[in-house]
Amino acid sequence: MVFLTKLFQKINNRYLRWAVISGLAAGALGLLLAAGLFCTVFILGPPPLANEENTVYYSENSEVIGEEHGIESRYWVELDEMSPYIIKAALTTEDKRFYSHYGFDLKRIASAVLEDLKAMSKVEGASTITQQYARNLYLSHEKTWTRKLKEAFYALRLEIYYSKDEILEGYLNTIYYGHGAYGVEAASRHFFDKPAQNLTLAESAMLAGIPKGPSYYSPFHHMENAKNRQHQILSSLAKAGEVTEKEMFLAEREPLQLKETKLEEEEKVAPYFQDTVLAELQTILDEDIEKIRSGGYQVYTTLNLDNQKELEEAIAQKMDSENNMQIGAVAMNPNTGAIVSMVGGRDYKESQFNRVTQAERMPGSAFKPFLYYAALENGYTATTALMSKPTSFELEDGTVYQPSNFNGYYANKPITLAQALALSDNVYAVKTNLFLGPEQLVQTAKRFGLDGDFKANPSLALGTGTVTVKDMATAYSILANGGNKVDAYTIEKITDAKGKVLFDRKESRQKERILDEKNAFILTDLMTGMFDESLNGYMSVTGAAISDTLSRPYAGKSGTTNTDSWMVGFSTDIVASVWTGYDKNTPLKTGQETQTAKQVWGSFMEAAHQDLPFDTFEVPEGVIGAYVDPATGDLATPYCESERLMYFVKGTEPQSYCSLHKYEVPDELPSDQEEKQEEKGGWKRWFKWLSFNWFG
Repeated sequence: MVFLTKLFQKINNRYLRWAVISGLAAGALGLLLAAGLFCTVFILGPPPLANEENTVYYSENSEVIGEEHGIESRYWVELDEMSPYIIKAALTTEDKRFYSHYGFDLKRIASAVLEDLKAMSKVEGASTITQQYARNLYLSHEKTWTRKLKEAFYALRLEIYYSKDEILEGYLNTIYYGHGAYGVEAASRHFFDKPAQNLTLAESAMLAGIPKGPSYYSPFHHMENAKNRQHQILSSLAKAGEVTEKEMFLAEREPLQLKETKLEEEEKVAPYFQDTVLAELQTILDEDIEKIRSGGYQVYTTLNLDNQKELEEAIAQKMDSENNMQIGAVAMNPNTGAIVSMVGGRDYKESQFNRVTQAERMPGSAFKPFLYYAALENGYTATTALMSKPTSFELEDGTVYQPSNFNGYYANKPITLAQALALSDNVYAVKTNLFLGPEQLVQTAKRFGLDGDFKANPSLALGTGTVTVKDMATAYSILANGGNKVDAYTIEKITDAKGKVLFDRKESRQKERILDEKNAFILTDLMTGMFDESLNGYMSVTGAAISDTLSRPYAGKSGTTNTDSWMVGFSTDIVASVWTGYDKNTPLKTGQETQTAKQVWGSFMEAAHQDLPFDTFEVPEGVIGAYVDPATGDLATPYCESERLMYFVKGTEPQSYCSLHKYEVPDELPSDQEEKQEEKGGWKRWFKWLSFNWFG
């Protein structure tokens, strides 16, 4: 203070005195502003570096199957995953003193001001990489003083809180290269169809020149401009000692293999599956679609590429290319719920409507297994017999309901549950539904995960409610895995762009039993009957048309309405659900159209199991097997024309032997052949019968 007093005493000139006072005041104000700026910076803390980039989908074997991105294409790669040439080219071109300044290159700013004054217009840019990165992250590109001040403020914050390598990495991952490509990785893929770490010196110099004018320097639009810019950058690199003269010479003459790749024109892998993944991502991450598309997530899905190809090939081979019948088909692992393949329609480009997840259709007789599970829980067994003949049912409201069988065929005698399921007898199903009470079927369907608007009426037994293809696959999976709850899903794990795990399904996977294991197995075994012609009766079993193409045990059920054809079935490893029909509910024609779902299912299942070990459904404790005559439901004897091994909860198996079939020697046989025929027809049958019933 004494110093200032003496200074003012020596300054006699009034105006000079005021100038000194003003300068000191301005300096003090500047110091206050600087102090305030730094305080603000520290109070606000580090600015976020999050930025948009593509979300990538992987198959179950970690192969890339697709990407999600908005208008722009973005990726994030670390510095050590970039070619050193692209890093050198960017630094030499954009900011030579990047590693020595603190966000602002004062020497470059002064030079730019002089050049602008000489030209009397703005001709020289002075923004550092830090400033450009700040602009890319937080600001628009408008040329105003307000934007410039904000840019400087953000640049200062970046320099204080982040390392130079972090800033450079962020800049190289966000700079715009034209054609919707942001960052060196997206640009490298777009222009050269290769990752950024494989860029050559020539390619790096070409890319480094594009951001100055993405359209003007695009090698696709203006190759001459791009080559001139490349030459300038190579010269700068040589002058700075980053490359040798020889390297520059060779790079300038290197032929560039340009390849413009456009994802929108590429054939998507399992497009309906990828749409389902995106919907599941929304649920898991609770974000809107656009944020997910450009969130840089790495999504590890359940898709089995081999199974997907096998399903698509089965559809191509078995569906008539001359009509416009549609299909929805899905396969999943019954033990986990992982969806391994999905086709939601004949042509994704023509229709993105997913008939696996979005279409609700009547399942017809494919719904009957849920009814018969309830029946098994209420005292039914495989041999419970009911009359199969035209029947009218008078309901509580006085109305009469008369179901009919396919083509009007009836046994006109009692048939067993095993045969009723294999032949898909409708009268047996309605009788059972009314006996149990229709509300029982509604509740059982809910236990299987089917939560549709089901009406508790007699016809529900014939599949008059509506379900989705995925729901049916999920419900049948519960039978296939022995009665444990399962939920269909497409995502195993999600990480962010840096590899941090955001979701891992394995961490939340738990088993929850919802069905009785014994009844689930018995029903599963009964459902193998649709392919077993020993159960043929007044008509053939419903799977007879494809049974000779199947090489291992499968359980399943088909279903047909006037407008829908279904086949749902499973092994111990895979459940597949197939629906075919017309979007506008056009009635199906008889013959081929009603068989297509079965043929697609059979073809896919055989292909999918080709390399899997042969396996059978495991018999749980408390269940006993017995050879039964399908016609009578009694224990088979050596005289029965056919027999089938059926399973029962121990204590409920049949106790009496079939008395309908007796062995008789034909009258026309010569006397010397009677003994041999007796031995062939009798002793061998008795031996088989004794072996099973006495020795297990």
